[in-house]
Amino acid sequence: MWAFLGVLLLFLHEGFAQRHDADLYSFVTLPEVRALKFDITHVDRARQLPGYWFVAPYGQIDPENPTQKYEQYQIGPYIYDNDGMLIWAGSPATENRNAFDFKANWNMDGEPHLSFILQHEFDDSDRGSGVIMNNNYEYEYHVGVTNDLSAFNMHEFNILDGGKTALACTYRSQVVSLDDFDRPDEESWVITGGFVELDVETADVLFEWNSRDQIPITESVKFHPWDNPQGEPGWDYVHINAVDKNADGDYIISMRFTNTIYMISGQDGHIMWRLGGTDSSTTDFDQDFTFSKQHDVKFVESNSTHHLISFINNASDESENDEDLSSALFVEVDVSTEPMTARVIKRLERPDKGLSRLRGNVQPLPNGNTFVGWSQWGYHAEYDPDGEVLMYAQFASERFSSYRSYKFDWVGRPTAPPDMVTFVYGANDLDMMTIVHISWNGATDVAGYNFYARAYDRGEDIFIGYINKTSFETMFIGDGYMDWISAEAVDINGIVMGTTPVQRTEVPANWKAVGFTGSSSGPIPDDPAIIMTSKDGDDDYDGAFTTDDRKAIIYSQTKEVAAAVYKAYGVIQVMGGIVILLLTLCCIFGVVVGVRCFLRRRKMRSYQHIPSEEGQPVEEIQLRSNVDD
Repeated sequence: MWAFLGVLLLFLHEGFAQRHDADLYSFVTLPEVRALKFDITHVDRARQLPGYWFVAPYGQIDPENPTQKYEQYQIGPYIYDNDGMLIWAGSPATENRNAFDFKANWNMDGEPHLSFILQHEFDDSDRGSGVIMNNNYEYEYHVGVTNDLSAFNMHEFNILDGGKTALACTYRSQVVSLDDFDRPDEESWVITGGFVELDVETADVLFEWNSRDQIPITESVKFHPWDNPQGEPGWDYVHINAVDKNADGDYIISMRFTNTIYMISGQDGHIMWRLGGTDSSTTDFDQDFTFSKQHDVKFVESNSTHHLISFINNASDESENDEDLSSALFVEVDVSTEPMTARVIKRLERPDKGLSRLRGNVQPLPNGNTFVGWSQWGYHAEYDPDGEVLMYAQFASERFSSYRSYKFDWVGRPTAPPDMVTFVYGANDLDMMTIVHISWNGATDVAGYNFYARAYDRGEDIFIGYINKTSFETMFIGDGYMDWISAEAVDINGIVMGTTPVQRTEVPANWKAVGFTGSSSGPIPDDPAIIMTSKDGDDDYDGAFTTDDRKAIIYSQTKEVAAAVYKAYGVIQVMGGIVILLLTLCCIFGVVVGVRCFLRRRKMRSYQHIPSEEGQPVEEIQLRSNVDD
C-alpha cells in the first residue's frame, strides 16, 4: 500500500508540476502559477513579530515584450507567511506585469488594503498606475497619470494617513544650461526628479515639485563638468527614489545621485535643508556619519524641531562603492540648534556583510523590531530593537529580485471559493482511494478543511474527513471511490469561511494503463454513507479473524453493497428517465388533444351565434339556392 502511495505521489508530481525548477512551487489546484520559494534562516523565531511578507518579484526592471509561448505566472505581488509559505499569488490579477512598492495599508478607513505600482506596458498602451485593492483582492482604485508624464514612476506609491491622498515620484526630460559648469554657451538634456501628491479618487495633482530650478547640476555625482551634453532623455542627474510627508505638511525626499536627503516646504516648495551631499559645503548639518546612493527615506517621528528618519545607506551603485557594506540607518535630526545636528541612533548592517548596490527599504515594526528589504534576490531580514538579527531570507532563485520587501499584519478574505481538484486511483475494486488537492488563494485564517461526498449529484452530503491546512496547497486522501466531492474551509474555531462547489472526481483515461486490474471500464463509485458507516461498524465474527481480516471482510461486503446501490441507482435513473419521458409524451398528447377540442368547440360556438342581417337567430334562417327557381 505504501509503495503504491509513493508511486502515486511521484506520478502526481511528474504529471502536474510540468516543470522541475527546484526554486519554484508548483500547485495542482493552480497549475498556472509558479511561486518563488524562500531559503530562510530563523535565528530567534520567538522574538519575531507575527505577520506576513509582502514582496513583488520581477525578472527584469523594464517591462518585457510578451512572447507567443505560454508562460506561467511568476512575477507581480505576492504574500508569504513568516515561514515562506505562500498566502496569495497576485500575478494572475496583474497578468504577469511588474509590480513595485507592494504593501498592506491599515491607514485608510480602518480596513486592510493592498497597494502597489502596476508598471506601464512594454508598448506604452497602458501608462501604469498606483493600485489599491481591498482585502477581498478586488480593485478599488487605479490612480493614473493625469499630467504630462509618460508613465507612473516605479519608485513610490505612498498612501498618506486617511487614504485620501498619495505620493509618487516623477521623472522628466528637460533642457538645462551648462552655465554652472562654466559652459554658458552649451545646453544638455537632463532627467529631472520630483514628486506629486495625488488625490486617490480622481488622480488630480494637488501638489507638485521639480528639481530643475531647485537643485543645480553641480550637486550631481553622475553628471560632471567634463561630460558632453546629451540629447533626449539626457543625464539622470538626481534620481529621486523616495518621498514622505509629515504632519506639518512638509516633504522629505531622497536623491540618490546627489547623495542627499532634502526637506521640502509644503507651503512654497523651497528646500528647507539638505542632509548629506557630495562634500561638506552642501550639507546643512553637523553630522557624525556618511551615506551615499541612499533609498527609502521616511519619517519615523517628526515635529517642528526634531525629526527621526530612516533610510537605506546603499553606499554603492552599479559601478562603484563608497563603503564596504550597506546598512539601514535611523537618524535623529535636530533643526533647533546652530549648527543643526544629525546623529545616527541605530545602524543595522546586512547580515551577510554585503552591499545592496540597488534598491532597498527600511520598515520599523510595531513591536520595536525593524524589517529591512535588501532587494537583490528578495533578500530581507528582521532585527530586534537592539539590532540583533532574528531572521534572514532570500528567494531560492537568483533569477528574481524584489524592489522593496515589507512585513505587515494582514486579513485576506477572497470572494472566490477555494480551488479543489480530486482524483481516484487504485489497483482493484477493493483498494481504491480518492485524492483531493485544495487551496484558497489569499485566505489568511484557514486552519483546515472538511470534506464531503455524495452518492449521486443531488444526494445528501456525507462527511468523509477533516485535515489541517499544512501548506498553501493541502492534500487529503479518502477511502474508496468518492465521486461527488465538496469541501469547507474552516478557521481555528471550526467556523466555515468558504465552500467549494460540488464537483465530480477525475478518473484516468485508461484504467489499465495506471495498473487497475478490474474491469476495463473501471471501478464503480462508492456510496459514501455506506463506506463511512463501515469504518466504525461492528461485526459478528467473534474473534474468528484478526482485526485486519475483519476490516477487509467488512470493506469487501461494503463494496458489494455500494456497488449494488450504485447499480440500483443507475437502474432507477434509467427507469426514472423512461417514466419522465412517458409522462412528457402523455402531457404533450393531452395538450394537443385539449387544444384541438377547444378549437373545435370555439369554431362551432362562433358559427352558431353570428346574427343574421335581419336580426334573426342563425338556426331560423332558411337556406336558399343561389340558382333561380
